[in-house]
Amino acid sequence: MRIPLFVVIVAALSQRLSAQVLTLQEAIAMAQRQGPAAQIARSSRDAARYRNDAFNSRLLPQLFLTGDAADYNHGINPITLPDGSTQFIGQSQNQSSFNLGFSQRIPLTGGQISVGEAVSRLDEFGNLNNRSWQTSHVVSLQQDLFKPRTVVWDERVQSLGASVAERAYLEAREDVAGSAADAFFNLYAQEITLANATANVAVNDTLYTLNKGRYEVGKIGENDLLKSELALLRARAAVEDARLARDRAEAALRRTIAYPQGQSLTIVAPDSIPNVDVDPDLAVTEALRNSSVMEQGTLEDVQSKRLLNSAKLSNRFNASVRATFGFNQTASAFSEAYQSPLGRQALSVSINLPMMQWGAGHADVQAAVADDRRVTSNNRMRTDALVEEARFSALQLQQAQRNVILAAKADTVSAKQFEVARNRYIIGKISNTDLYNAQSDKDNSVIAHVQALRNYWTSFYHLRRVTLYDFVTKREMADVKG
Repeated sequence: MRIPLFVVIVAALSQRLSAQVLTLQEAIAMAQRQGPAAQIARSSRDAARYRNDAFNSRLLPQLFLTGDAADYNHGINPITLPDGSTQFIGQSQNQSSFNLGFSQRIPLTGGQISVGEAVSRLDEFGNLNNRSWQTSHVVSLQQDLFKPRTVVWDERVQSLGASVAERAYLEAREDVAGSAADAFFNLYAQEITLANATANVAVNDTLYTLNKGRYEVGKIGENDLLKSELALLRARAAVEDARLARDRAEAALRRTIAYPQGQSLTIVAPDSIPNVDVDPDLAVTEALRNSSVMEQGTLEDVQSKRLLNSAKLSNRFNASVRATFGFNQTASAFSEAYQSPLGRQALSVSINLPMMQWGAGHADVQAAVADDRRVTSNNRMRTDALVEEARFSALQLQQAQRNVILAAKADTVSAKQFEVARNRYIIGKISNTDLYNAQSDKDNSVIAHVQALRNYWTSFYHLRRVTLYDFVTKREMADVKG
């Protein structure tokens, strides 16, 4: 689908041929690569990735080393004697220990198993100056019963959160593209406006000179001459306004794409637009499949189900089991502490059964149920809104394509109409009011054409953002590394 180039833009661009020419796609690429909004989105995505990597790494076996380098105690302490009596005895001792081993979380049950070795040394100072060692080699298991499986829920929440972050990043890239396109065409519109205003000054200056001659020979009245002069003054003022607006639009584009300071910039608008066949039903399907809104809804649903599960299980009978099996030994010499180890077993079972809570447990469950209903209703509402947004975004792009064709045709027609009107005015066939009306129509058509292009490209990237689908290549979007 070809778009005629504006005749007036040639004069504006010829003044800036020495500057680097920037196309729309180059501006978008720069914004997505180095623009401040893209950097923020990329940092958010990277942070989510690192958090996900850290979480998954902690699900793997963990090697740990813990201990006390020194635990010195000097004072008078109550000591229980073999006969059962208590006597206060002065003590001076230091105890140090370390524990080395592996621990592994059990995803299916939410428990934890660990294998380790511990070494302790006790030094008693004073008259005794005794030293003793203790070693132990144990396997331990800690498991909650009838309690929420925290690890399982954490894994589901983390996986969904990482997926939301990835899709949100893709959407942020399309937001950046849309903002860059808007800034690009804003500058383009101001370039066109400035070029058109400059051309109007030349035209009105020529007409004013012509009308002064006509007024002197009595062909026109003073009122027509004053109208011509006023039009010239307004055209000159419009040039200054357009120049300021153009400079401001350039500054905004530079900021959006992080364009190098001090480097000259000129833009060239695309002379064609992709002829995209957009099916609203396909747009809805892809939006429901790819949008972060859907993943966010799933995440919130899982979180509400987690709270409901926790509220139910926390107010019922539950228990915790901790079992230890291994060997230990003690001796006065370090090497002897590893000889002929003795068996070591330990088992503890703790239970919890809320007996009377005055309705607190029931209230917790009902609050979680209400929150779950709220999340379900909110997700349904957001899904309906997404479907509506996808469908109308597709229809908006279709309309934008048609508007570009109509605006291009109107621009061509109004430009020819103005040329005809100016020639007829010069030979005295029409009034200056008819001429200025034709000039106004020409100016409005030029801006309307640029606005139609702006609306098309912003609609194009908005549809991509809503659906995360490329309707040109007919493929779903994938992340761009880096």
